[in-house]
Amino acid sequence: MRLSVALCTYNGERFLQEQLDSIAAQTRPPDELLVGDDRSTDGTRRLVESFAAAAPFPVSLHVNEVRLGSTRNFDRAVALCSGDIIALCDQDDVWLPEKLRRFEEVFEADDRVGLVFSDAEVIGEDSRPAGSRLWDWTFKPAERRAMRRRGAFRTLLRRNVVTGAAAAFRARFKPLVLPIPDDLNMIHDGWIALVVAAVSRVAALPEPLVRYRRHAGQQLGVSPGSGLKGSGERFAFDDTPDGRAGYWAGEIKKAERLAERLRRAAAGGAGPFPDLDATLAVLAELAAHYRVRGNTRASRAERAPAVLADLLRLRYHRYSNGLSSAALDLIR
Repeated sequence: MRLSVALCTYNGERFLQEQLDSIAAQTRPPDELLVGDDRSTDGTRRLVESFAAAAPFPVSLHVNEVRLGSTRNFDRAVALCSGDIIALCDQDDVWLPEKLRRFEEVFEADDRVGLVFSDAEVIGEDSRPAGSRLWDWTFKPAERRAMRRRGAFRTLLRRNVVTGAAAAFRARFKPLVLPIPDDLNMIHDGWIALVVAAVSRVAALPEPLVRYRRHAGQQLGVSPGSGLKGSGERFAFDDTPDGRAGYWAGEIKKAERLAERLRRAAAGGAGPFPDLDATLAVLAELAAHYRVRGNTRASRAERAPAVLADLLRLRYHRYSNGLSSAALDLIR
């Protein structure tokens, strides 16, 4: 089993050396480190080139011809990886020495596992522990129980709980994952996790295998209270009829895009994908439910029949927060 690391960089010289050193210190070294640089203007590339000259494994630096942004940069880096397992890597974190070894153990133990992710210790700009874990914010105990009970796919349909910096997936799913859309209400890690979970098992490791850094200059990150609730009760847009309608339209687009990708990959021979028909049926039902929730511009009287019908179909219980979500849709 060959392990690739896909590291994406952009003006990351402040913290990058610590991350590179932690990759070099892995008890199970990667078989290659692929660095996708998004046209950094600081010393990032010099750091990578210096590291590559002394690294005990192959390191390749690919500089984008134009700025791509984080999602498209990861898309390109993942495409260039040649390993059987691809570990996603941010430029400002620190990996604990056992990370790749633990991930490899899980993948080797069960060929049905397509993605592995772990918890992380949160650190600050000074690399000191912040006194919290990443899962305290991104993967609540109720979601962990739901994932064990219902599986990862249905959990991830409600909300992404996988942080890319602490995740790896099997390269055989690249034809399904790529290209990563950059026009959805999610970034690369959410898309990869959702797509892989639709066709395989996901393993969640509770031990912190990454030191996840929070700092003022990071492009993307999590913090207490960040992100969306699974039911969409706290919105990415303003909490107005138009804002809520826009949010649900984005969720419908996500479900339809995933269904389209699954059909196309299956037709192209990328499978076989177990239970594909059942997965597509879930996505169709999900989109139908979101259309009910997204009909925010109609009057309460006009919305009520569809909301009550979806409540009786138990769609509010399967895909939202049950009675509380239905009540919100009736009174807003």
